[in-house]
Amino acid sequence: MRSTKNRLFGGLALLLCVGQGHATAIATQLPAPRDVPYPGVIQLHVDATDLDHRVFRVTETLPVAAPGRTTLFYPKWLPGNHSTTGPIDKLAGLIVRSNTGERLEWQRDPVEVYAFHVDVPAGVTQLQLEFEYLTPTDTSQWRVVMTPDLLGLQWEKALLYPAGFYARQIPVAAAVRLPAGWQFASALRGAQRTGDTVRFATVSLETLVDSPLFAGTHHRRVELGTAATGPVRLSIFADTPEELQATDEQLEKHRRAVSEAVALFGARHFREYDFLLAISDHFTGIGLEHHESSENGVGMGYFTEWDNNGNGRDLLAHEMIHSWNGKFRRPADLWTPSYEVPMGPSLLWVYEGLTKYLGVVLAGRSGLWSPELTRDMLARYAANYDLGRAGRQWRNLQDTTQQPIVSYRGRQSYESWQRGKDYYTEGIFVWLDVDTKIRELTRGKRSLDDFARAFYGVEDGRIEPLTYTFDDVVTALNSVVPYDWAGMLRSRLEEHGSRAPLDGLQRSGWQVVFKDEPTPSIKESDSKDAKADFRYSLGVNLGKDGKLGEVFWDSVAFKGGLAPGMTVVAVNGKAYTHGRLKDALKAAKADSKRPTELLVRSSDTFRTISLDYHDGLRYPHLERIAKTPDLLSSILQPRLPVPAVKK
Repeated sequence: MRSTKNRLFGGLALLLCVGQGHATAIATQLPAPRDVPYPGVIQLHVDATDLDHRVFRVTETLPVAAPGRTTLFYPKWLPGNHSTTGPIDKLAGLIVRSNTGERLEWQRDPVEVYAFHVDVPAGVTQLQLEFEYLTPTDTSQWRVVMTPDLLGLQWEKALLYPAGFYARQIPVAAAVRLPAGWQFASALRGAQRTGDTVRFATVSLETLVDSPLFAGTHHRRVELGTAATGPVRLSIFADTPEELQATDEQLEKHRRAVSEAVALFGARHFREYDFLLAISDHFTGIGLEHHESSENGVGMGYFTEWDNNGNGRDLLAHEMIHSWNGKFRRPADLWTPSYEVPMGPSLLWVYEGLTKYLGVVLAGRSGLWSPELTRDMLARYAANYDLGRAGRQWRNLQDTTQQPIVSYRGRQSYESWQRGKDYYTEGIFVWLDVDTKIRELTRGKRSLDDFARAFYGVEDGRIEPLTYTFDDVVTALNSVVPYDWAGMLRSRLEEHGSRAPLDGLQRSGWQVVFKDEPTPSIKESDSKDAKADFRYSLGVNLGKDGKLGEVFWDSVAFKGGLAPGMTVVAVNGKAYTHGRLKDALKAAKADSKRPTELLVRSSDTFRTISLDYHDGLRYPHLERIAKTPDLLSSILQPRLPVPAVKK
């Protein structure tokens, strides 16, 4: 018997099975969430001291109001992931007892595997749960979140919650036991520490899930905000104490990112805000938004090798913008009352795409990115989504908003053809198009900044989410300047053109050109990964050993027979190196009759591929369009005075 359909309709889960020539429906009734108070406070304790085995050990006490069947859910649809990423496979050792000590058997729901049913006997007032969350021991199992020096606790990974209630109606008193002497940071307030156990004030399940915790042996806290904006802190955790060192100039750029964000939106929707920053080569990197904090994980050298780590420095700005865009103003179909209810991703091109654009803008305005680096990054983004998205022919940008559900974690054979979460980076150019069009229509008197203030700068201090629809976005844009915004946006979302939507880039006074020298941004990326970027010439990335990574669909390399996973063994009869391939492409450009010959290994098979390519090395750069206004520089101009910093 094989299952063919598995759906959750309100409180009814339905499984259709096919076998013996007929279909059988297995239905189970699951309590639908109601906006009523949960009777009592859940007591949650997480023991995070088992660093050797990388295990969170959980004990949980749940009040029950009456005997009968109780259903417990493990969080499935996770905020910020927009998908069914709750790692149910890593929950283990579940034991349920009554407050009288009797062990109660649980049954997993036959349809919804995230649901557990427990029959509660008469006279029982509490359920006592014990289980483990087995965190990944290497990156093949997903993110490593426990190392000998630091850990990240996302509470939803280490709890079960009662069905039948909105998450905001379930009170939880959480506590965590940390390794001896470790420091911690979290947006949770009211922390009381006794020894190595930290207890937090009772909050709703919704707030708890939105307030992760970082902890570690090497910690530094830096104040970034002011009383006027609400306290903003940078809590740094690192593999070594040396990685905590940051210059006044580096920290001032982060302070400016905060002040520029508040100036952009004109209001704040957090009481306090914590950047949780892990600097580690062992703790897996992350960028995940929360309403009053964000999880940020980067490699070693974020501060200590500042000049060699520019490309990713928009991360913290991006995640903080989500406090306004995504957490406060939230797409109506992404808001759900609890974590078993499916999310709708249709507006991720606003939630993530606009945030990606504004992250670029704030990185430029704050100095986290220099003007040159900002232009280099835009050139790379534009070239990648112009030359490297053949899949636009069959799959439009709107459909890519379903990608977190289609394949949140899975790597793709040909991302340029299959398309991935393109609403992020292609969204930059959708919103650059909008920004420059507003500036053009108003002759520079208004901009997307005015939309940001009108749409996100409402109800100063409000924390509760305020939802919106496509029509709300269009209405707000029309309040800035009347135009057919609905038509323009629908065109960008639904078109199947072969090229990226770069109208806004050209309207900003800049265009992509290709030169034979890589930008500093590309050099940084290649150096970090020991790879060479030939995507804009041959259409491939190659690793240090000649192994092919990405191969653009219908590129020179693709048409020549190259595919991801192959290894280039030799170039024109010589053992492969990045330098030799670069030299070969230069030689082929000088001699139009000279092909580039590659000896390629695929599994145990070797063969020679001849590439008839003569355009040489090509790397994207931004270049000014003569006799046009430089709107891009205006967009990146700081809103606030740049203070002098002591060096």
